[in-house]
Amino acid sequence: MEFRKKSKVSNEIPTASLPDIVFMLLLFFMVTTVFRQYTGLPVDLPVAKKIEKLEAKKNVTNIYANAEGDISIDDKLVYVNEIAKIMYQKRVETPRLIVSLKCDRAMNMHILTDIHMKLREADALRVNYCAKFGD
Repeated sequence: MEFRKKSKVSNEIPTASLPDIVFMLLLFFMVTTVFRQYTGLPVDLPVAKKIEKLEAKKNVTNIYANAEGDISIDDKLVYVNEIAKIMYQKRVETPRLIVSLKCDRAMNMHILTDIHMKLREADALRVNYCAKFGD
């Protein structure tokens, strides 16, 4: 009785369909990924007759303040006494920081004054006021 030698088993992984699988995974992640956008607090912005857009949003930190007195810095609720510490850290990280204030039109001025005082303590003096265009 004669035994035949078995042919050698290939240890290679077939890669012919690999580009198709990679493309499908890439397409899946592109379709399902959602980029996070800053939404802040719901604020009814005041109306202005003339507005200018900020050129770059790279060095901008948004501070939202609504009529109830809630304050949010980059989507995190904070108290007034925490603003100076947070903004000082941001100024150390980004020396050319611009603070964009988005305040509700029905907000009390003492809250805005408190925010200004805390920004002065943090040496964040480049302040932009947001408004919507209208008459």
